[in-house]
Amino acid sequence: MKRRLVNEINVVPYIDVMLVLLVIFMITAPLLTQGIRVDLPRLAAEPLPQELIRDNRPLVLTVDGQGRMYLNIGEDPEEALTSPVVVARTAAVLTRKPETPVLVRASEQLPYGDVVTVMGLLTRAGAGKVGLVTRPLPAEEG
Repeated sequence: MKRRLVNEINVVPYIDVMLVLLVIFMITAPLLTQGIRVDLPRLAAEPLPQELIRDNRPLVLTVDGQGRMYLNIGEDPEEALTSPVVVARTAAVLTRKPETPVLVRASEQLPYGDVVTVMGLLTRAGAGKVGLVTRPLPAEEG
């Protein structure tokens, strides 16, 4: 009696591994944040709708306490940028995708006038609406 070789691949283990990896990436992706640390002001505000964030990755301009600006786009998001570079990069992104949400993460120590100046830069670059990122109030305060 002659036996034939069976040419079958069992893909069930591969599917299991892919599902585990999918779950891991779904959990860790929202936890990844930009590397610049700023002390955000606390405010009781509604979060952005998840559909808006899911469909369009927001353009985030971070301003630290010394007034240095960082964009979450470009080859080095942790490199401080000048005002003309911020305007040029923001305009480039908004030209390609005008519906991109534009957000400012400004340090709590930054003077109000500097925050308004930064928002003016983004408006000059073509942002129709500029949002502000804050930290939620602790449960006992809100």
